Amino acid sequence: MTKDQLVRKLDQKVKGLSKYLDKIDYENALQDAERETGWAIPITDDFKLYWIQNRAIRHLYSYLLSESAHKFKYEQINLQQRYEHYRQLVKDSDLAFTEIQESRPEMFAGVEAFKMFTTKIDAGFHYDSIGNDTTYDNSNEVVFTPTEDD
Repeated sequence: MTKDQLVRKLDQKVKGLSKYLDKIDYENALQDAERETGWAIPITDDFKLYWIQNRAIRHLYSYLLSESAHKFKYEQINLQQRYEHYRQLVKDSDLAFTEIQESRPEMFAGVEAFKMFTTKIDAGFHYDSIGNDTTYDNSNEVVFTPTEDD
C-alpha cells in the first residue's frame, strides 16, 4: 500500500475525528509510525500493514490529545472526559504494540526468527566404547559432530 492509499485508509478509520485533522497530520503520523516500527512504506505484508496503520492512528490520537490538553479544565467535565478518552486510547494502543513486539519479535527485528538466536556448538568430545578419547581425527582436528558408539 502506498502512502496516499494509507492516508485515505486512516482518514476512513478515524471517521468523525478527521474534521480535527489536516492532511499533514496523517503524513506525520505515518512517518512517526515508520520510524517507530523500522518499516518503510510502501508495505505489502498484511501484518506490517495492520501495525503501521495501528501506530499511525495512535499518533493521530496523540496529536488530538495534545490539542485537547490546552482546553483541559478540571470543572468542565465534558472537556476533561475528551482528554481522558484520548489518553486512554493512546495508552491502550501503546500496550497492544508492546505486547505484539514481545510476542512476535521477529517481525520487528528485521531478521528471520531462526537468525535471532545463536548457534550451539557442542564441546565435541568423543569417546569410543571402551573410553578412549577419540575427539581428534588423524589430522588432529576436533570432530564437531561426534557420534555415539553403541
